[in-house]
This record gives sequence, C-alpha cells and structure tokens, in this order.
Amino acid sequence: MVDVVSGSPTVLITGGAGYIGSHAAHAFIDKGWSVVIVDDLSTGSRSRVPEAAAFIEMDCADPQLSAIIRDRAIDAAVHFAARIKVDESVADPLGYYKANVCTARAFFENAHLAGLGAIVFSSTAAVYGDAGGAAVSEESATRPESPYGRSKLAAEWILADLCAVSPMRHVILRYFNVAGADPEGRSGPAAGSQHLLKIAAEAAVGIRPAMQIHGTDYPTADGTCVRDYVHVTDLAEAHVSAVTHLLGGGGSLVANVGYGHGASVRAVIAEALRLADRPFAVTEGPRRAGDPVSVVANPARAMDVLGWRPRHDNLQAMLQSGMAWERQRMAGEVSSA
Repeated sequence: MVDVVSGSPTVLITGGAGYIGSHAAHAFIDKGWSVVIVDDLSTGSRSRVPEAAAFIEMDCADPQLSAIIRDRAIDAAVHFAARIKVDESVADPLGYYKANVCTARAFFENAHLAGLGAIVFSSTAAVYGDAGGAAVSEESATRPESPYGRSKLAAEWILADLCAVSPMRHVILRYFNVAGADPEGRSGPAAGSQHLLKIAAEAAVGIRPAMQIHGTDYPTADGTCVRDYVHVTDLAEAHVSAVTHLLGGGGSLVANVGYGHGASVRAVIAEALRLADRPFAVTEGPRRAGDPVSVVANPARAMDVLGWRPRHDNLQAMLQSGMAWERQRMAGEVSSA
C-alpha cells in the first residue's frame, strides 16, 4: 500500500460534525492528514469538530462546494452526511429519500464537477435486510427492509454508475452496528442517538432508569435480534484504509465493516448490567418496523484488500468507552448535543 501520508494529502469529510464523521476526522488527523469538514449542523454539533480540522458550515449539496474542492486541493472525500434511523425512515420516507438520495446525488455531482478522483461512501448493512443468520458478504443479495436501507442502496447505485463513466473511483463501506466512543474522550454519540449500545451505556451510568427490548419473539437463541457491533474507532480506521487504498491506485469496491460475529440484544443488556454503576430496569415491548432478525458481517474484503485491522473487537470495551463518554456528559465536560 502506498504511503500517501508522506505527501500531506487533504481529505474532505461531509457530516464531520456527527458521531462517525468526527471519529473519522480524528483518525485522519492522528495520521498526519489535512482535514476539511463540511457540515450544515442540522444534526451534527460544532463541538465535535477537531480543532485541527478546517470547518465550513454548508450543505454538501450546495453547488459552491465544487469550487471549495478545487481551491483547497482536496485529494479525496468521505461522504457521511445522511439520516440514519430505521424507525424514523419508516415514518418519514420522503425525508429520508431527500437527505440520503437527493443530497448524495448532488454531492457526487459537486465532486465530479471539481474533478475529484476518490470518494468513500458511508453506507450500511441495512442494504442486506434480513440475512437469516448467515454472515453476509458483499455478494449477498441486497433486500433492504426500510426506507433507510433502500435510500442508502440507491445512493450506492448513483455513485457506482457515475464512477463507471468517469475517472472517479470509490469505496463503499457498509457498516454494521456502530458502538462506543473515542477512547481518548474526544467524541462520542449524540444525546438523542438510538443505537442500542448508546442506550445501554446511558442506563449503565444512571442517565436512564430503564431500557426496553423491542421484540422478544425473533427466531434466535434468546428471542432477540442479533447484530454485529463494531467499535466506532475501528470503523473510523476503515475510512483511512479506504482512502489510502484509492489514493494508492486501488480500484473501486464495496466492503463490509464488522467483526464477523454477533451479539443479541439480551447479551448486550446483560453485559451492560454487569458493568453498570447502578442497576437499571429492563422492560419488553413489541417489535419495531424494519428491524431484521440477524445481520452479521463477513469482513474479509476490508481486511484482505483494504488492509483494515480492527483493534477494539470487544463488547465490554465498547460499552466501557460509551459509559466513559456518558460520564463526561453528566459532568458537563462535553456538549450535550
């Protein structure tokens, strides 16, 4: 793999004031890259933007972005900006298609008009739908079960079609369930995030008095959904690997980012109770619309082709980093946004 860092490359990150985008920004900066963040702050927080990053408050669909990409000599872009809640997408499909398809298409056009040659796209395992318990590879059928998953798959198609007729190359990273916070305490999930491990961390430190299991009649060992949880720091590193791959001359590809094994909702809650500062109640409720039974990654391509090497494959570590972030929030040391 080419050592592109020695050439001081510059990466543009859309949505870099958000949960995953801010962690990716730190990962690039930690390795000596120059980072430019574009975020309209509709869901992100200015407090998450690293001090070393240049920040532009702008919608990434704004046509002026093409000139910014040229003027700042951007080498590659990572497109995070999107809406990401499955249940919300079921209630507001038009909003999700606007944010995740129309805005992505406009951003890709801005990048194309600026002559940008490398884009990493933040996608999701939700494009696979219900995998039926088997680990999914990138060749597995895509059968998204929610407007969120369908909107991200549609954006993938737009990017792949554009790259097929232009010099641009891409890496599409399909994330599995993201969890945890920066081990150095520089960023973490937003206060209103609905990620399971975020909710579990809040309950474990006393922010929430209880948490609910959504569905206990799934055809799994304990009746609850199974997910492949990946630490946000490892996910951030996957973006560095993907951009390095592209700038080193690598071709376009799709890659899963997960650990290759899953944990059930009950298993996550049991570990949170074991680590908790104080006990919390657990209630049971009905299934949520759009939730598949089991989704677990086959991450071989990310490891073999991109050279990605996860270092935080541990449910306890994910919960502990999340709990540390929530304690910082309770102490007023980080923004409540």
